[in-house]
Amino acid sequence: MRNLSGGQIEEFVLVGFPTSLPFQLFLFSLFFAIYLLTLFENALIITTIWLTPSLHRPMYFFLGHLSFLELWYINVTVPRLLGAFLTQDHRVSYVGCMTQLYFFIALACTECVLLAVMAYDRYLAICEPLRYPSLMPPSLATGLAAASWGSGFFSSVMKLLFISRLSYCGPNIINHFFCDISPLLNLTCSDKEQAEIVDFLLALVMILLPLLAVVSSYATIIAAILRIPTTQGRKKAFSTCVSHLTVVVIYYSSTLFTYARPQAMYTFNHNKIISVLYTIIVPFLNPAIYCLRNKEVKDACKKTVLGRYHYPRDAPD
Repeated sequence: MRNLSGGQIEEFVLVGFPTSLPFQLFLFSLFFAIYLLTLFENALIITTIWLTPSLHRPMYFFLGHLSFLELWYINVTVPRLLGAFLTQDHRVSYVGCMTQLYFFIALACTECVLLAVMAYDRYLAICEPLRYPSLMPPSLATGLAAASWGSGFFSSVMKLLFISRLSYCGPNIINHFFCDISPLLNLTCSDKEQAEIVDFLLALVMILLPLLAVVSSYATIIAAILRIPTTQGRKKAFSTCVSHLTVVVIYYSSTLFTYARPQAMYTFNHNKIISVLYTIIVPFLNPAIYCLRNKEVKDACKKTVLGRYHYPRDAPD
C-alpha cells in the first residue's frame, strides 16, 4: 500500500475473480469473445441507422443512442473485468478510479432514462399511431435524447462530489473488478453518512422514476394490444413487448439490487456476478433483442455487411 504524505491512498487494488488459472483463462477467452462481438453488434447498428434513410425515425434514433451508450459503457467496464482474469490484484490509481467511477455512474443513469424514453416512444407509436408524427417530432426526440445524457452525467457529478470529498486512509483493497460506489464507501476513514444518503436518493430518482415511466407506458401498451381484434396482431405485438421488457427487467432489477440501498456493502461476491450481468450480458443481448427481431433493421444490417449494392432491394410494402 502506497499513501500520499497526508495519509490519502494513492492507488487501489482490485481483487477481481480469484480462482484457478485454467478457469480464469477460460473466462477471459469467453468474455473477450463476447466483448468483441458486442463491439461489432453495436457498431453495426449505429452504422446501419446512419446509412439507411428509412431508419431516420425517432424509434431508431433512440436505438442509435442506446447502441452508442453500450459501446462506451463496455469500454469503461469490460477492460477491468478482463484484467481481473489475468492478474490476481489489478492496481488502479486514485484519479483513475474516480474517473472510471464517474463515467460508469453517468452511463448507467443515462441508460435508465433512455430506456424510459424508448418506452414512451413505443407508447405513442402504438396508442396514438395517427398523432405520432406530431407528438414525437425530430426536435422532441433530440431533446429527450439530450435530456437522457444530461441527467445521467449531472447525477454522476453530484454523486462524485460527495464521494471524492471522503478520505481513504487504508486498507486499499476493493473486492470488485472495477471501482464501484459501495466498496469505496466501505474503505473510507471519514464520515460517509452524507455521501450514502446522496447516493441513495439519486439512485432512487434515476432508477425508480424511469422505471415507473416504463411500467406505466407498457401497462397502457398492453391494454391497447389486448384490444387488437386479430390473434396474429396481438401475438406480434406481445412478442415485441416481452423482448423489450426482458432487457428492462434484467437491467433494472440488477441495478436496483446493487445500488438502491442506503448502507454500504462489503459482501460483494454476489454483486460481482450481478455486475457481470449488466455490464456485459445486457449490452451483448440488447442488439439482438431490440433490432434483430425487427425485419426492417435486420435487412438494413445485411445491406451494411454485404454491401448496399450487392444486396437485393426490399419489396415495397
